[in-house]
Amino acid sequence: MSSDAIRRVNLETVQCDPRPQLPDGFRRNSTRVGGSLGAARTGLSVYELPPGQAVTPYHYEDPEEEWLLVVSGRPTLRHPGGEEQLRPWDVVFFPAGPTGAHLVRNDGDETARVAMFSSITAVGVVVYPDSDMINIATTDGTDDIVVRRSSAVEPIEPWLRR
Repeated sequence: MSSDAIRRVNLETVQCDPRPQLPDGFRRNSTRVGGSLGAARTGLSVYELPPGQAVTPYHYEDPEEEWLLVVSGRPTLRHPGGEEQLRPWDVVFFPAGPTGAHLVRNDGDETARVAMFSSITAVGVVVYPDSDMINIATTDGTDDIVVRRSSAVEPIEPWLRR
């Protein structure tokens, strides 16, 4: 048995930091908890969504998987099949790829709190179908890049001949 203290956080009371730099519609308070608990291959973020705000634009990840847990409030979930209102203790799984596309927003009158759990890979892709953008993200964030999905890219074959 390990003598290490249990690594624990209370999802209802964890402090979320304001994100005033985000555009209207996505202004939320949030914090990343996974790393502070020592997680290396899974992530956990907690989001407070004031009325009229969302976590992020509609998107999906590849190859990461995500889970959503509603802690409080009644956020609206947009997914490939439509929209539905969630309630506290609802859990939703988002598989990698287009079938896992989602947007979580607060259409209610009071702040909603949600927790998002995710797998972590060295390089991941986040696709934003509504804006035709792709975010290529590295684990430490130093080499992240955002591109348009319709960008013309030089075929790889000429690179192999150099």
